[in-house]
Parts: sequence; C-alpha cells; structure tokens
Amino acid sequence: MTGRVLLLLAGALMGATAVIGPAGAAGKSTYEQLAIFGEVLERIEREYVTPPKEDELIENAINGMLTSLDPHSSYMNAEAAEDARTELRGEFGGLGIQVTMEDGRVKVIAPMDDTPAAKAGVLAGDYISEIDGQSLSGLKLDEAVEKMRGPVDTLITLTLIREGADKPITLTIVRDIIAVEAVKFRVENDVGYLRVISFTERTYDDLEAAIARIKEDVPADRLKGYVLDLRLNPGGLVDQAIAVSDAFLERGEVVSTRSRNEDETHRYNATEGDLTDNKPVVVLVNGGSASAAEIVAGALQDLRRATVVGTRSFGKGSVQTIIPMGDAGALRLTTALYYTPSGKSIQGTGITPDITVEQPLPPELQGRDETAGESSLPGHIQGQSETDAGSGSSAYVPPEAKDDVQLQYALELLRGEKTDPSFPPDQERAFSLR
Repeated sequence: MTGRVLLLLAGALMGATAVIGPAGAAGKSTYEQLAIFGEVLERIEREYVTPPKEDELIENAINGMLTSLDPHSSYMNAEAAEDARTELRGEFGGLGIQVTMEDGRVKVIAPMDDTPAAKAGVLAGDYISEIDGQSLSGLKLDEAVEKMRGPVDTLITLTLIREGADKPITLTIVRDIIAVEAVKFRVENDVGYLRVISFTERTYDDLEAAIARIKEDVPADRLKGYVLDLRLNPGGLVDQAIAVSDAFLERGEVVSTRSRNEDETHRYNATEGDLTDNKPVVVLVNGGSASAAEIVAGALQDLRRATVVGTRSFGKGSVQTIIPMGDAGALRLTTALYYTPSGKSIQGTGITPDITVEQPLPPELQGRDETAGESSLPGHIQGQSETDAGSGSSAYVPPEAKDDVQLQYALELLRGEKTDPSFPPDQERAFSLR
C-alpha cells in the first residue's frame, strides 16, 4: 500500500453530520481532573524552557485521550479534516500526476489521462524540481503533493528536469477537478475483473459503470463470471460497502452495526437487482483488505453469493463516526462494531477465505514482508471471537497478472479448470439455514 493511503475505514462518514445527544453529567472527580489539567497547562505555558504553542499542546492532549481508547479514534484539525473529506469524495482540485520520491527528488510516475498535467506535456520520468519558483529540495512527498493541489482554475508553474533535455522545462498549468478512480476493471478473456481500490463516494457508480462495460465487451453466453478483487483495499465509507455488496445480491442482510446502546442497532438489507445477472463471483482478499472491504467479503461469503479466495483479512470490525467540531476540525470516534449477516464480528479475527491460497513472495521481499492485522495494533478493541491466532496476513500482490497466484486460481475456478466444494456456493442454503 502506498504511504498516502488514508485509513478511514468502514463507517468513516456514517453520521458525518450526526446530532450527538447530551452527555451524562460529569462527576465531581471529572471536574477535579480537569482542574489539574488546567493547572498543568498553565504551568507549562509559564515555566517551560522554551515558549510552547498552546494550540499544539491542546491538540496533542486531545489526541492522547483518544488514542488511549483505540487505534482508530483521533482528533483531526481543520487541515486534516479537509484532507479526509477530499479523500472520501474521490476528487480534488489538482493536476492529475502520479508521483513518487526517488533519491530525494519528486519523480512523475505518470500523468493521468485527459488531465491538466497530461495536456500540458508532463511526461512519465520527469523530475519536478520547483513549484511556483520554489525548490522542492528537502520536502517530503506529502508536502510536495499538497503544493500541487489547490482550487480549480488556479495557475501553478512546474519546473521539470527531463532526461535528454539540455535545460529545465517550465510549464504553467491550470488546476482542474481530478477524479480518482475507485474501481479499475478489465476483461480477462471470458472473465470480468473488478478491482475496488477504496470506498469513496464514487465507488458504487464506478463499479456499476465497470460492470456495464464488461457486459458490452463480452457476450453473456461467453462470460464465465467475475473476480472482485478487494486486496490492498483499506476501506472507506460504510454506505458504499453496502451498495457494492447489494450490486451482487437480490436479498438478505448485508451488515449490522451495534453500539453501546441496544436501541441503536442498525441492519442494512440488500435490494432486488443483481447487476451481474447472478453470474459466478470469486472475491479476492489478503492482509491488506480491511473494514469496508471486509463488510463486502463477509456479506457475499455469508449469503453464499461468492467464494472468497486468498488469505486472512486485516480484521478491523469497528465503525468510526466523524463528528464536526469547532473551527472546521473533526472528531473521529469509534461508535460501533459491525457484524456480518451470520452475526459474526470480524474484529481482531478477519475474514477467513473459503479457499486459502498463499501468494509467494519474490526473493527481494522474503523475510521483509510484515504480516500485520488489527489484532497486532496496540490498544485495539478486543474482538468477541478473537483468539491467539489473531488477524491479518501478507498483503503482497504481484504487479503482473501472470505472477498473481491468487488471481490465476480465481480465473481457473470460474473457467472450471479447478474445482472445490465451496465453488459455486449454494445461495438457497444460506437462507434455508436462517
């Protein structure tokens, strides 16, 4: 996963404008502790060896309180909250350049098609040395990316170092709305391949369009089915996870969420209309499949709509609510746990595939690939079914499809070249057992 992946997992905006009920009256001990906090803050401001920044002290104190609860609760200042909203919208004002850091320099991986960068002549392999005349030397990649983003219709000047050019190239570009693909797709001969990258506001619409395109490209009598690839998917919006699950279902409960108050349990059901016309589906998961991705995998597995292939998923079964705070900041607070249709919590356990297929690591990664899951995070909420086995697995996916053992296994299942008792699953049995 890239370093810029924002782990706003399932339920990130569930109740983004929620009305929070009145808190219970604070006890005497709470007021006493708050008085001590105020005294400590005053003493720091007055006597610390160098003058501290009061706003940073308060923000760090709030985050200290929240991180003591679980790894996913936090406070976001105005800038961080806007970044979160931008990521979840799936679009932003910018240039449309994919970049990386190489030897301390910002290098263009590729300009996205039909974006301001591509139209202006930015090429893969270019190095960006300056933005608006200011050197990028010493900046982190995130800081450079932030400089390239900005309001639509504003100008930005890039200075590029290009191999073969005898001097730097200067381009003035007008920022535009950049839509980030939430779903990538292709046709693997007689199988439709759908990769859901993250769950943003665009995900269901992108998925619907992708399925329609696959149907256009492959006649129904030739189409063997679909691979739904949820590997390396860190999650996102819970309503989008429900919608994506519903795209493959005709009925049944998709997910339920339960908070500390029993009357705040919510159940979400599928509606009629399977976009894939009930074609067979294989879902791919690995240790990088988290939260919203696990909602989808769990729903399709429990309702026997799809066979899950791969390795154990991350195991994040909690829901975060974004609560707006003063000065455009926001509180990200864990408010519920979610449960698959069978009533199972995957918190700290993850989704166990119907067919476990390990992906071999290339020699350069052997011994270096870290297997991590929710269960290994300090302070995580203990799952009701969590065991010492924990959750998570390797999150490696080969760049080339021919080397992707898990994908090739899924394709062979759909084409009948491999058989397994779990494929195809019996959907009617899922409901007869309920």
